[in-house]
Amino acid sequence: MKILKTILALVLFVSTIAIAQTTPTKILINNVQIFNGKDSKTVKGNVLIEDNLIKTISTNPIVTDRSGTTQIIDGQGKFLMPGLIDAHSHLMFESMPQMKALLSDVAYINLFAAKAAEKQLLRGFTTVRDVGGSSLPLHKAIQDGLVVGPRVFSSGAIISQTGGHGDFGLPTDVPRKIGELSYFERTGMVAIADGADQVLMRTREQLRQGATQLKLMAGGGVASDYDPLDVTQYTEAEFRAAVLAAENWGTYVTVHAYTPLAIKSAINAGVKCIEHGNLADEATAKFMAEKGIWWCLQPFLDDEDAIPFPNGSANRAKQLEMTAGTDNAYKMAKKFNVKVAWGTDCLFDAGLAQKQGKQLAKMKRWYTPFEILKMATSTNAELLALSGKRSPYQKGKLGEISEGSYADLILVDGNPLENIDLIANPDTNFKIIMKDGIVYKNTLVK
Repeated sequence: MKILKTILALVLFVSTIAIAQTTPTKILINNVQIFNGKDSKTVKGNVLIEDNLIKTISTNPIVTDRSGTTQIIDGQGKFLMPGLIDAHSHLMFESMPQMKALLSDVAYINLFAAKAAEKQLLRGFTTVRDVGGSSLPLHKAIQDGLVVGPRVFSSGAIISQTGGHGDFGLPTDVPRKIGELSYFERTGMVAIADGADQVLMRTREQLRQGATQLKLMAGGGVASDYDPLDVTQYTEAEFRAAVLAAENWGTYVTVHAYTPLAIKSAINAGVKCIEHGNLADEATAKFMAEKGIWWCLQPFLDDEDAIPFPNGSANRAKQLEMTAGTDNAYKMAKKFNVKVAWGTDCLFDAGLAQKQGKQLAKMKRWYTPFEILKMATSTNAELLALSGKRSPYQKGKLGEISEGSYADLILVDGNPLENIDLIANPDTNFKIIMKDGIVYKNTLVK
């Protein structure tokens, strides 16, 4: 029996070596229409990938070795584009119902989120900026190859004041004893901090754990229960504590905010990015443009994709107020040429999470297909670059097809520059999905 086990082990070892030796170290994609993420015109050409980077892009044939280490893919004249970037994601919560998230053990939530992350990648989203939730362990698991998912720029815990948009505690949780933490706080989902000293400590904790940027709550939210939409959360002194901590680490702070006062208070304290901002007025939009602030907007409308809050509820009233400002927000962003990023902000809804591409295609209400694709690739990558050396991805560029960029690619059956709705159906239209030089999907006809 021992001899048999030894023989089997030896065969497995030799087979593993053989597989490693024959696994292609290079991939050549021939005959594709290349959208580089920046220019409105495509170029017919070929792309050579070596390890996890784009090595060569050429309109002429690319000569490769004949040793069998190069996998050659005929792109069949299809549309090659950079992997998509969602700049406002919540990996831990996007697909899990809210009550289940509040009542489940964090180990279960992580397993659930790992599966959701894999689905995001297979929808063509090769990078996400996670702006709140305990996604740092999931990021590490993806990096280590334990699970499949997109690249993650994680903010770590949502940082909120008591009664703010990140306070999901029960009504009976107050008054709290000093130092007492809720389960969500202990597991790194949220961090409740009141006063500049507490904000400084909690922001430093997120940076210590590997956060690439920080996320604070500046105003009321739709999904939270304690804060009306018009309230302003955190003082400038509290924001400034977080901003100084971030700047000391070479990164930045972004905030959840809807109203002019919340937005201006955050910007005055040095915040670099506003999430949402649907209720901003013209003066605020102009102020954002003058200060060079990023505006990460979402196409929130009161349509079939809106979260179904009960009619008559406070959450539904806030939702209607917020969605009523969306058209005007995009109008002002374009008028004053504010730097606009795109994200989904999907929460607690597996059905909506599956429509990630549809949420991007919905941007045609305000932008051309080229503007949409550029925003979800190279423009969003510019926002991610604010993380500086805190970014885990220092070797190559993101969001573009250029020599030296990461090999994060999608091969599309059709031209999204002509029909942006193609990205709403990735199962059918995305023939190849590659991240970091690894092909995770290939449904081209052999």
